[in-house]
This record gives sequence, structure tokens and C-alpha cells, in this order.
Amino acid sequence: MSEDMTIPMRIQEVRAAIADARERRTHIPNDVPVELIAVTKNHPVAAMQEAIDAGITNIGENRVQEALDKAETLAREVKWHLIGHLQTNKVKHAVRQFDLIHSVDSLRLAREIDKAAEKFGKVQNILVQVNLAREESKFGIDREELDEMLARIDELHCVRLQGFMCIAPNYEDVEECRPLFRAMYELYQQVKECAPRTADIRYLSMGMSNDYAIAVEEGANLVRVGTAIFGARQYNALGV
Repeated sequence: MSEDMTIPMRIQEVRAAIADARERRTHIPNDVPVELIAVTKNHPVAAMQEAIDAGITNIGENRVQEALDKAETLAREVKWHLIGHLQTNKVKHAVRQFDLIHSVDSLRLAREIDKAAEKFGKVQNILVQVNLAREESKFGIDREELDEMLARIDELHCVRLQGFMCIAPNYEDVEECRPLFRAMYELYQQVKECAPRTADIRYLSMGMSNDYAIAVEEGANLVRVGTAIFGARQYNALGV
């Protein structure tokens, strides 16, 4: 990615790479659409506005407070995605701000979201974060605990399960992500076919700037891309 490229040019490049990856799909239909989430952690509001004006409709933030601060001055209509770890003491603020919470990694958190959503008179859309690679450094529920968690989420009234998120290990060879992404797609399909009572399974969120093309090839329909759009994060330069 050239430093001379503008944000709109980078977005166009990412979208072209996504389209190419869809064409390379071998085990799923290549006409399944893929939504691009622009990850704006530590990037200023002006850069976000430029991306939205270039066609971005989905904004991903890692931190609740940063999203709240930016939303006050963004002056654009977008769909907000929480992709970072959510602490229970931030749940009510997250439910107020975000359209889709990707990072639900425990039943306790799902229940707290349910309580907050009920108070707001809202049904909160969520994804369950699965730690399929069993990385101790990452959040997410283990596969062995997932079925029980899904059954309990199905009993809640103010959350709607819409799918899953996973984060691949930071492999030196990005191709090593492929088996994990394929296994995650298989899991997504299994749950989708079971059709839990209260769920609306439609999203598989996987793939970031370094591995999103492989994720798309293996079935992702939400990709979370920051650096490939905005460049390196601009710490202490939020512009909020």
C-alpha cells in the first residue's frame, strides 16, 4: 500500500481485493456478498468522514468510549460495530451506541447485554466471539462451551444472535490462517442450519488488513479492515 494513496483509493483497492477473493471461492457460492467494516481505532474523525463519503457504511471501533466521543462530531449516518472486548461495566453504553456487537465472549456478558437492551427497549444484535485457535492472548469462547452458550442465549429476549466472529493468530505466513477460517465457516453453517429459535444467523466476521482476502475465500461476509484503509494508527491524534 503506497503512502501516496488517498483513503478513497485505498477503499477501492480493498473492495477490488474482496471481489477477487470472492471469485476464488471454491466451496461456497461466490455470489455471497461481503460487507466491509472500516476499523477506525485511533484514527481521527476527519479520516472517518472521508471514508464514509467514499462509500463506507460500516464503522468498527474497539473501544466504547472512543466511539461515543467520535459519534458526537462525526455528522454521518453509519452502522456502528463494536469489535473489541466489551467489559460488563461498559455494556449500557455499548448497547446505546452500537448496531452490532461482535465480541460477545461469555454467557454472563450476553445476559448483561440483554438486561441493558431491555431497559432501552431495544433488541441488540450480537455475534459470539469464538476462540477456535485457543490463543490465551485472545478473548472468545472455546468450541466445547459454545453449544451450551448458544442454548442459553436462545432463552434471552432482548438479544438477537446474528452469527460469529473470530480472530486468527498472527502467523508469519498468512496462509496458515486458512484452516482456521474454513473450520469457522463450517461451524457457522452448522449453527445456521440448526436455526436457533431466536437467532437470525447471517454474519461471519473474520479477516483483518493482513488476512481479509483469505477470510473472504473461506466464507467471511464481514471483514474488519483498518490499516489497509487508513494507514498506521495515529495515536494521540483522534481529532475528537
